[in-house]
Amino acid sequence: MARKTKDPGFGYSSKQNAQDIINDDGSSNVVHINRKRNINDLYTYFVDISWWHFFFLIIVTYTIINIFFAFIYVGIGIEQITKPKGVFLEDFFNGFFFSAQTLTTVGYGGIAPKGITANFVAAFEAMIGLLSFSFITGLLYGRFSKPKAKIKFSDNLILRKFKNERAIMFRLMNQRKTVMIEPEIKVTLSISEKDTKGEYKRIFYSLKLEREKIMYLPTIWTIVHQIDSNSPLYNYSNKEIQNLDAFLYILINYHEESFSQKVYQIYSYDFDKLAVNVKYVPAADFDEEGYTILDHDNLSKVEKMY
Repeated sequence: MARKTKDPGFGYSSKQNAQDIINDDGSSNVVHINRKRNINDLYTYFVDISWWHFFFLIIVTYTIINIFFAFIYVGIGIEQITKPKGVFLEDFFNGFFFSAQTLTTVGYGGIAPKGITANFVAAFEAMIGLLSFSFITGLLYGRFSKPKAKIKFSDNLILRKFKNERAIMFRLMNQRKTVMIEPEIKVTLSISEKDTKGEYKRIFYSLKLEREKIMYLPTIWTIVHQIDSNSPLYNYSNKEIQNLDAFLYILINYHEESFSQKVYQIYSYDFDKLAVNVKYVPAADFDEEGYTILDHDNLSKVEKMY
């Protein structure tokens, strides 16, 4: 008899065709409203955003600061840093490039502040530049040093015959060349069903796996949940399992050699990705010299079972 488990933090309430709470990549799919923000959230924000977003914000901020100070230099009189050109756009560009030299503390020497006001502005801008680049350097270190798992999951789930019964399977591999030490995995099944009142409720099950922990993983690990009499999917046909409004939530942790500490990764599967009566194509083979060859492109490839 399958035993329900307590809510892992998703809540029991649901609706027909409710969106997944966790995206496939493990990120949250929850929309927050009325959330209080403070300055302490900035570090987390800048460390977690994508690299292109990070550098885009740096470039935009850098450009805006230089434009702001360029207007100040033109406003106090461009003659305080260089000879006026008599054309606003040319004077503005001289102020912009002088601002860039001051902000980055490059100081080519072609343009230099002459008036007391320009010197005060340049001194203040130089301080902003030092603080800004110190902040960016700290963020870069935080982004590079943040312990992070690099596990690739198969794009699909499969449902196939297994040991005279059936089983749901998926595969995973380490995208780094390091060996995953003592990987451990937990899988939770979430099924949305309509109750007697016509309301949809989530029901959670902790799935029993063929193996939940291994010593180390150099290649590929196929995660297997056998659908026996103790499985919550035992009374469903293959077609009914395919049509379930269900998700698998996966938590895996292991010791990562690169960071010398334990790392975690979350992933989820929608049952829309379930393929029936297929098996995974082997992804590991040997070359002529006997070395193990791991083909990352074969992680999700399947073939029909006959």
